[in-house]
Amino acid sequence: MSASRKQSQVSLRGASAREISRDALLEKVAHEREHRSFTRRSSAAALFIQRIWRRYYEIKKVGGHLQEEWEILADGCNNHETVDWLSSNLIRPFLFFTSHSLASHRNFADVKCFSMCFRILLQNINITDAEKSFCSLAVGTAEERSTWFCQAKKLSLLCFSLLAKCDFTCDDDDQMISVIVLAMRLVVSLTDLKQWKSLKLENIGEADISVKRLIYFMGRSSFMYSSIRKFLMKLKICNAFEESKSITPAENIFLITASALTLALRPFQSKSGKSNGDAFDLKASFQQYSIFILTVPYLTRRLPNLLVPAVKHLSVICPCLNALLVSKDIVFDEMSKFEHSENLQFTGELVPSCGWALANIIDLVTERSSDSVDSGHFIQDLDCTLYVQVINSISENLLDCLGNVGILTGKEHGYAEMDDPSAQDSSSVKCNGRKLAYADLLSPVHQQWHLRKLLSLLEKSKVIQQKDSCVSNQGTKGIGILRLIDIVYFYDFLLRIFSSLNPIGGSLPILNVLSFSPGFITQLWETLEDSIFNGNDCRLLEDPLNAANFGGCNSTGGDKKQKLGVKDTGSKLLTIFQKIAGKSTDLNINLVDDTSQTSQASQDGPNSWDIEGMKRGSHGISNDVSCILHLFCAIYAHLLLILDDIEFYEKQVPFTLQQQQKIASVLNTFVYNSLIHNTVQNRKPVVDAAVKCLHFLYERDCRHKFCPSSLWVAPTGRGRIPIAAAARAHEAARSNLQLGDASNIPSMSSVLTTVPHVFPFEERVQMFRELVKMDKVVRRAAGEVSASGLSSVEIVVRRDHIVEDGFRQLNSLGPRLKSGISVSFISECGLPEAGLDYGGLSKEFLTDLSKAAFDPLFGLFSQTSTADGNLVPNISSKLLDNGMEMIEFLGRVVGKALYDGILLDYSFSLVFVQKLLGQYSFLDELSTLDSELYRNLMYLKHYDGDVEDLSLDFTVTEEVCGKRIVRELRPGGRNVAVTNENKLQYIHAIADYKLNWQMLPPANAFYSGLTDLIAPLWLRLFSANEFNQLLSGGKHDFDVDDLRSNTRYTGGYSEGSRTVKIFWEVVRGFMPSERCLLLKFVTSCSRSPLLGFQHLQPSFTIHKVAGDVPIWATIGGHDVDRLPSASTCYNTLKLPAYKRHSTLRSKLLYAITSNTGFELS
Repeated sequence: MSASRKQSQVSLRGASAREISRDALLEKVAHEREHRSFTRRSSAAALFIQRIWRRYYEIKKVGGHLQEEWEILADGCNNHETVDWLSSNLIRPFLFFTSHSLASHRNFADVKCFSMCFRILLQNINITDAEKSFCSLAVGTAEERSTWFCQAKKLSLLCFSLLAKCDFTCDDDDQMISVIVLAMRLVVSLTDLKQWKSLKLENIGEADISVKRLIYFMGRSSFMYSSIRKFLMKLKICNAFEESKSITPAENIFLITASALTLALRPFQSKSGKSNGDAFDLKASFQQYSIFILTVPYLTRRLPNLLVPAVKHLSVICPCLNALLVSKDIVFDEMSKFEHSENLQFTGELVPSCGWALANIIDLVTERSSDSVDSGHFIQDLDCTLYVQVINSISENLLDCLGNVGILTGKEHGYAEMDDPSAQDSSSVKCNGRKLAYADLLSPVHQQWHLRKLLSLLEKSKVIQQKDSCVSNQGTKGIGILRLIDIVYFYDFLLRIFSSLNPIGGSLPILNVLSFSPGFITQLWETLEDSIFNGNDCRLLEDPLNAANFGGCNSTGGDKKQKLGVKDTGSKLLTIFQKIAGKSTDLNINLVDDTSQTSQASQDGPNSWDIEGMKRGSHGISNDVSCILHLFCAIYAHLLLILDDIEFYEKQVPFTLQQQQKIASVLNTFVYNSLIHNTVQNRKPVVDAAVKCLHFLYERDCRHKFCPSSLWVAPTGRGRIPIAAAARAHEAARSNLQLGDASNIPSMSSVLTTVPHVFPFEERVQMFRELVKMDKVVRRAAGEVSASGLSSVEIVVRRDHIVEDGFRQLNSLGPRLKSGISVSFISECGLPEAGLDYGGLSKEFLTDLSKAAFDPLFGLFSQTSTADGNLVPNISSKLLDNGMEMIEFLGRVVGKALYDGILLDYSFSLVFVQKLLGQYSFLDELSTLDSELYRNLMYLKHYDGDVEDLSLDFTVTEEVCGKRIVRELRPGGRNVAVTNENKLQYIHAIADYKLNWQMLPPANAFYSGLTDLIAPLWLRLFSANEFNQLLSGGKHDFDVDDLRSNTRYTGGYSEGSRTVKIFWEVVRGFMPSERCLLLKFVTSCSRSPLLGFQHLQPSFTIHKVAGDVPIWATIGGHDVDRLPSASTCYNTLKLPAYKRHSTLRSKLLYAITSNTGFELS
């Protein structure tokens, strides 16, 4: 029992209640060890701090004593001391105590010491006795030369330290400014042999080497240039064309500026020399100048006018350009290092340092005159090839910087909206009462003379290449020869830079000068055409900045048909094209019916327009071809906004219609394949530019055909996906866009949202119907629609007040209008009409409501002056009670009709539809709104005389409610006369006002109502013309055979029945308007369904109705007296069994013209 009992264990080691665990003990020991280590380190740190402080204190004390002794010694200096005494007893102690005082970066030594020393040294340099002159040490023994160099180096560093801390904005700092003037004079004297009075002729060589050594030291060190930069940044910015800047030659600030600039340019004036076998490499000096001086914002605007020619001299510009090109990686890396430490007070850090280098170089190498906007030239003997390559290098780096910080904007092609002129932009600075924008410094590049000079050099380069190829089969290496690709990169980079950094006009200045330079755009196209169709990539290599690698682009010059003159172009166009947003209408010109083109189009199959060289999209072209394509598309899209139809179709400038077809096919294939292969992000700017240009070409073609229909659908070929799948992809794209996630949009969705025209119109109509069907399924699943599909909204409408009753009962529904509505009509007699609404009455209600509301007599819409009489909002509608609300309601009515597949009897003006679709309106669209005004503007555009004789100004007069109101087209337009120089601005300002400002308020209201039911992406599947077809169906007639082949017969009728045969004979004999009335009588819509009657749901049905005919009437030959009736909700015609042709015709005509429904039964 005792064995089984558990024995208690007793601890004999004497444990106490305060025992801790093993882990806690280890933690305690580690903590104590760390504490001892910290104590040792603290003691060591305290000793180190004490040692440093004792050193500082002792040096300060000794420096103070030295300074006191030095002041007494300097007061007794009388220029009779030897050079050794001067170096040892005056300069050496001075450098000791001043270097200590500058170490605090705030407290300087007594200003009197600086002034005394600098004055003594300046006087000493002017002494002719070599034994007393400090400069004689520079030509003495090796030890003396070393002493001179060491002390001169420290003196220069001291002087530049004073310059960096110069603050001339403080009134109580005048004495220090005087000292800095002396300091700068001293360094200038030390580096200028002409001021050394004691220098003998035989010592000039040694003295020159010593001075170059000092200049080499100052130049390669960043301290000199960084100090000069800090000083320049404090100078006031002045206007570019001010005759007298605020700094005058008599002021100290001018003296300091002139001296600092002289020292900055010393390395450029010093030729290469040797000292002890070591060559002075001045490349580092040129790099430092480029890094610190060329990046000063508004450099030439800060300098006095007298000093500007010095920095613009060729001897300064060329070394900098070479340094920037050869050592670009080093220079750009150094720029990025110091720019983050500086507070860019002028631009809110929008413009990186390389951006200021770009602007300053362009400003330095060009000369401008205030007399004329387009007068200018490069500085004499400038190497323009080197200039272009350097600008390309800097521009590429600038774009990378802007892209890294997310400043690059999508508005790259000059179609941005104008900003509020009163708004202050962070990329500009107020200067003498005006805003000096960063883009002002870049203004030479968007002037005609600049482009003309580069193109003339390009032609000279071609001649040189041809001569070289004749002399030697090997040809040239391409160094120093300007090529087309250089110019293309130059303007392509600047186009993107202006888009991001020009707050007012975006890239418009660049686009204006390129669009109106005769031959340039045709030269670009010829190069593209040669590369794409002939497989000649022109050996344009990847690196756009290495001139030795640029292959020959066989551009053959401009198209001789381009007639646009320079006088109407360039800088004369400002931002008047920015806000013209809309599209076009049908033209009276019909050039596309030309027999040669028609025969060509019939011969070409769809595959002939699918360009092989573009089938890989943006991934299949080189960087150089991509750059040319981007610039071409940007220029041509801008030019298409300005070209009128006479120039485009008749004069065919700048391209023939055959060339336009080729351009359209190239862009169509390129955009489609870039989207389908998901390569857009690789080259997004070029794809965006190609899309914009392609849209403009397609919209012109929709308005007036110049391309065969097969061209637009050629890229899809036979590989088009099923309609349902395409609709699902499109809906997925809409969902992703609503969630703000554009990166996950499938490729096919991108095609449908970007270039839907690659699918035939019939397929897009089916896609639209599939999208509506999918939306109904989603709403049914969400419980918004009952499973039975019964109407959820019941309304009662008086036929003689159909618009008012509809607006009152349905306007507040908004998107809920997608649900079905049940309509009960009240006749004009005040009695309820017979019949139940199973869909037919609601269709009749929508068509009758639209007919009444869109009637010009109602006041909301008016008809255009064209033969079609399309509808356009009345500009006076906003003055009516509930005018805008009523237009918004009509937008919902149209949306309801589209959603339910109900065709309406009216079509809208293409200008109005383009506003709904977010498309641009061309100038020629104005002819559909005001044909007389359009003719007058075209007359003015092509007027050869002096426009000022017409006494026009920038105003427009309109009549509102019987009153004539004059509106200004620009601020102060009453006082701005229309001249030959600004007539294009006036023409497009008029068009902008008519096409946009007048149209925009009602268009926005209509769009708001329309998009309550129809998603905007659904609408963008169609062009303006196609939208009208979707809304109003086919023509004002229909194909009787198509209707007959899709008709059902019930109640005893068959296709062979006698009455049925008579019916079709009667219908064929009807006039088109009578057939439309018949169709409206049966289906409640006078238009035939899109894609034929096979899409009419339910099918057109003829039902036999038994007629009560007396026996005597039958024997006597009398026919049935009953009238035909209709059940519009089932698209059924209830036709009695008439026996005679005349009876059926008269009864049917009476029924379809009576505008009644079930009462006819």
